Amino acid sequence: MARLSAWIVLFVLSTSARAEDWPSWRGPRGDGSSLEKNLPLVWSDKDNIVWKAPLPGIGHSSPAVASGRIYVTTCLLKEKDRVLLCLDQKSGAVLWQRVVLNSPLEPKHKLNSYASSTPACDGERVFVSFLRSRRRSPNDRVPDFTDTSWEKQDYWGEMVVVCYSKDGDKLWETVTGPFFARHGFSSAPILYKNLVILNGDQDADGFLVALDKTSGNEVWRTPRPHRTRSYCAPLIVQAAGKTQMVLSGTQCVASYNPDNGKLHWMIDGPTEQFVASLVYTDNVFFLTAGYPTYHNMGIRPDGQGNVTKTHVLWHENKTTSRNASYVPSPIAFEKWFYLIADVGYLSCFEARTGKRLFIEQLGRHHSASPVLADGHLYLTDDDGITYVLKAGPKLNLVARNELSEECYASPAVSDSRIYLRTLHHLWCIGNSHRP
Repeated sequence: MARLSAWIVLFVLSTSARAEDWPSWRGPRGDGSSLEKNLPLVWSDKDNIVWKAPLPGIGHSSPAVASGRIYVTTCLLKEKDRVLLCLDQKSGAVLWQRVVLNSPLEPKHKLNSYASSTPACDGERVFVSFLRSRRRSPNDRVPDFTDTSWEKQDYWGEMVVVCYSKDGDKLWETVTGPFFARHGFSSAPILYKNLVILNGDQDADGFLVALDKTSGNEVWRTPRPHRTRSYCAPLIVQAAGKTQMVLSGTQCVASYNPDNGKLHWMIDGPTEQFVASLVYTDNVFFLTAGYPTYHNMGIRPDGQGNVTKTHVLWHENKTTSRNASYVPSPIAFEKWFYLIADVGYLSCFEARTGKRLFIEQLGRHHSASPVLADGHLYLTDDDGITYVLKAGPKLNLVARNELSEECYASPAVSDSRIYLRTLHHLWCIGNSHRP
């Protein structure tokens, strides 16, 4: 009996100490939060650096971490290769490198890259998505473009999803359809049960699509309205007694059933284009956007059909680039929402009321989305400076940590360490006293 009790204690301790993976964009819950403890609060380019690995090419995708391996994408500009790398989590050594596709470089925004889509991994397989440009054929059907400049292009794009084993063997490749967005591509794959889900909002007929993880076969496809490019990864949560996949984009905010792609509810607007993903806490969805107008919005989760007039809990629409975000996604903690504006202003809101509790400037310009771990917010700016704050209703800056390189990718958290992708390196940041 004593031996059994001791075994149970050891099992509980080993289970509780097990590191949490960061398997895809915005982590295990898709909202930027981690359950990891004992993360570093202070570091520099010389202190609390476990390892620093050089990365070839250029890319803004975030690292994904699963089962002791780190996956990151990049683009070798001269060769026009879109590449997937696998690194050892403990040492940073490159275990393998694969050219996913070779293609002419697509049109993009100056703040985007040719490798902005974060991989997704389940421990055994890793999934990546890129845009492949192909020469336009005279037999191609001309889509109903909202951006007619595409009609004059020699190269048209298509979204390609590729699956590799954890050892780098290619398992399948699927083309989900044509893709046209003049600011480029960044649709990150999201994993749900046996599905790989991607957002295909674009300047033509947009769609959401779910592929079978094992085969790459299409399981369901849902059309999106308005034919307007947007770049939001869906958030999947339990809300109002059901599983909801919520995203903004293409002139609306919408919730779908991720099992079959069927619509739960939709809100018109509040603007045209979106990049930031939604977050959820205290029974409220939070949206920040966008282009051409800026908005912050709290949304009730229990709607059905078009709920534009009934389920907007609060709406701050007299906003500017200082107090709303276009690119960085927000984050939620307990009963508060936090957003970092592209131009560096951090705001905190009460989730239920939308009351702004503070607004203060951090960095010069922010592209990365914040992460939350062990009661702290980590916010990295484009200059590679990470601001660490104690999460709560008041501004409480703990540290300002500077690396020596630009950064446009969001951090990943696993095994009490932070993995930060800068312009030319991947950094593993951890407390130096840890063995």
